[in-house]
Amino acid sequence: MELLNAILLGIIQGITEFLPISSDGHLFIGQMLLGVEQSDPHQALLFTAVLHAATTLSIIVVFWKDIVEILRDLLKFQWNENTQFSAWVLISMIPAGIVGILLKDYIEPLHQPTYGNLILTGFMLALTGLLLFASSRIQASSGALNPWKAFVIGIFQAAAMLPGLSRSGSTISTSLALGIDRAKATRFSFLMVVPVILGGTLLELKDYFESPAAQAAQLFSPLEMGAGFVTAFLFGLLACRWMIALVRRSKLDYFAWYCVAIGLVAIVAGFILL
Repeated sequence: MELLNAILLGIIQGITEFLPISSDGHLFIGQMLLGVEQSDPHQALLFTAVLHAATTLSIIVVFWKDIVEILRDLLKFQWNENTQFSAWVLISMIPAGIVGILLKDYIEPLHQPTYGNLILTGFMLALTGLLLFASSRIQASSGALNPWKAFVIGIFQAAAMLPGLSRSGSTISTSLALGIDRAKATRFSFLMVVPVILGGTLLELKDYFESPAAQAAQLFSPLEMGAGFVTAFLFGLLACRWMIALVRRSKLDYFAWYCVAIGLVAIVAGFILL
């Protein structure tokens, strides 16, 4: 991979991880256009893990006060607001954990660069757009989280393992539909993903280091991986803060139109090239 490709993919990951337009879908399209996945899927797997680690770090930086407060309250071993919040996060992880363990071998092929998968990605992007249209029309509410709401949100987070279905778009839209306050919905959506992304990144690294073919490839230089990490981290910081402000102001229609448009383009291109 050339240095410019690493930087471009880092920018794509950083922006799209938090904006409701699907980072996996855009990385999929970006890797197809740049020929990254085709050249060496094992190395692409490692690079994806590096980018995910970078955007996870950006969440931690943006929400560091919340995370420190949650950890401090957990160490009190009392049932307080942050302990309760942590319990809801654990509950939300259950669907993603089940899907990740049981359906991993079925989901991974959907991220391979084929024209059939490009069509699937297009449909999922269009679905993301429809979810965003619906969520932008939901009246503001002051509802709180509870166990069953956390589980339902977790189901949509698990569904977002499909390429093109935005995790943040799905979980925030679901939270708003369940009557959760916009600020709480955004905070929960971003913090609930930290353990999931960390777990997924560790699994990607495990798969990479257990693959002799990946070990032998040596196609990535430290400079390329470092460049991807830094750009994903920096653009992730900007996108995360921007998304928080947008959800509070219910300004998601532009992203909805974008997802529908690029989804239709991907569908048409996939059928033409199939």
